[in-house]
Amino acid sequence: FSTGDAGGSLTFPSEAGQIRKGGYIVIKGRAAKVTDVSTSKTGKHGHAKCNFTALDIFNNKKYEDIIPSTHTASVPVVSRAEYTLMDISDDDHVTLLDPNGDTREDIKLPTFPDNMAREIRAAFDDGKTLAISLLCAMGIEQI
Repeated sequence: FSTGDAGGSLTFPSEAGQIRKGGYIVIKGRAAKVTDVSTSKTGKHGHAKCNFTALDIFNNKKYEDIIPSTHTASVPVVSRAEYTLMDISDDDHVTLLDPNGDTREDIKLPTFPDNMAREIRAAFDDGKTLAISLLCAMGIEQI
């Protein structure tokens, strides 16, 4: 037997009618935060539809999707972890220290928003101690 990870799913199913503004939804394979939900009335064939407008949590791209309210939609498992910034390499990889004292060196400075990586580097170069928040969803991790 080869052992795998804990097997935690990247998404969980939820009825489309239960997803509210401020919640998360998977649209076109991307984790997105719902900014607007409008529900249309039941039509001739009897399905109310939910019209979702959502922003990608990693690059802020706008997505829209229409799902019948009784159908299931995928909701991403979104987690946030706090780290202390230890170092920034020349190729924009960061060294992070978690509260348990373990380090990670596999995360790059963010490409979105545009000036965030510059601000983090400038503050670090000024000798400030920075707490970094790492957002994880659908197998993607980003500062």
